[in-house]
Amino acid sequence: MAYLYASVRGRKFEKALALNEGVQAALEAKAFEIGVRAEELLMAHRAEGIAHIELDEGDVDKYVILADSNTSNRPETPTESYANSAASIEFGRSAYAVTRKDKFGNEFEVQVGAMEGLFILTRASNLPKKRRPRVKVPSEKARRKP
Repeated sequence: MAYLYASVRGRKFEKALALNEGVQAALEAKAFEIGVRAEELLMAHRAEGIAHIELDEGDVDKYVILADSNTSNRPETPTESYANSAASIEFGRSAYAVTRKDKFGNEFEVQVGAMEGLFILTRASNLPKKRRPRVKVPSEKARRKP
């Protein structure tokens, strides 16, 4: 008869399995493979900019990151958040208007056009492209209570 234990050497079974040397080596090889493909795809589309691919690791997992620390995204005031160029590169963006100031302090509006996503990480990891959010928002009827 086989016995199944919930832990191995004091660790949960899933974490002990994930920390196995063979599993970690396979994760590292797969992350490197995805990173190389992502860098190749990014280089094929890059016209300008400083977007790049980074490989990082946590306690268990390995990460392939599309990073873009563009200085034009820095907020004018500390309370504003950074624009996320990496998300726009991956998933695209819709058109929007930005108010800017010229050297004389006059404000003017600039239209920024829509952009299709390049799906760099998605294609590099052979995942299907999904344009809609993962979370399903309940319809208005479902939210109403009689």
